[in-house]
Amino acid sequence: MFPMKKLLIALFVVFLLAGCAAPPPPQVNSPRLLLATTTSTRDSGLLDVLLPDFEKQNRVAVDVVAVGTGQALKLGEDGNADVLLVHARAQEDAFMDAGHGVRREDVMYNDFVIVGPAADPAGIRGGTDAAAAFARIAETGAPFVSRGDDSGTHSKEKAIWQTAGIEPTGDWYIAAGQGMGAVLTMADEQQAYTLSDRATYLARTLEGTELVILTESDPILFNPYGVIAVNPAKSEKIHGDLVGRFIDWLIAVPTQEKIAQFGVEEFGQPLFVPDSQPWRNK
Repeated sequence: MFPMKKLLIALFVVFLLAGCAAPPPPQVNSPRLLLATTTSTRDSGLLDVLLPDFEKQNRVAVDVVAVGTGQALKLGEDGNADVLLVHARAQEDAFMDAGHGVRREDVMYNDFVIVGPAADPAGIRGGTDAAAAFARIAETGAPFVSRGDDSGTHSKEKAIWQTAGIEPTGDWYIAAGQGMGAVLTMADEQQAYTLSDRATYLARTLEGTELVILTESDPILFNPYGVIAVNPAKSEKIHGDLVGRFIDWLIAVPTQEKIAQFGVEEFGQPLFVPDSQPWRNK
């Protein structure tokens, strides 16, 4: 009996130590961080890979609102989000200049691509001039699906039309008012062209999209992402200290390394390129 008693005590101690070593779950009344971000970070699957680490380390939950960049910035301006992860630098700078944000950091970048049906009725395949490609689409009246939602992608699209000297109108131009994933689905169904961030497009290839990349590599298609801490003066509900920890974690080298590896196994290339200051300094 005595050896059995000793064995039971030893097992009990091991159980207790194992329990102490495991990270405790979030408490019922723990703060919840609200992240307003773009649909590309959600639709590509990046947030599903990154956020669990932060939640585990800090015993908090991160609630994600995935909308267009314009809508995300408006949520921040109204004090309805703690932190933003967006990709429209001019709008981000205006947000900071107006005092709506208290800190902005570079996070990563990728690029936009012009995708369309393999038949390519506008004849833009292999081009590297985005404005020229848009001009050909407009000239031929080939269908084009626009985000039409004041997102970072929509802002970039409008900049390309402006460079081409074209105001897109007509039945061929379809303003969807939808996120990137939904727009790619629409373009696929209608055999139309659209502008997409590369990450979301590549993620959709795993779901069977028949759209192909037709124009890429123009410098105007560069797509940087930034993280912004919303000014805590906007609302007493904003968790300023937690936001600071989130930004520090996002731009830190270990998280940036995860960004660098995201997509490599599936596509042979990262879907985003890390670009934080700590990453550049390493």
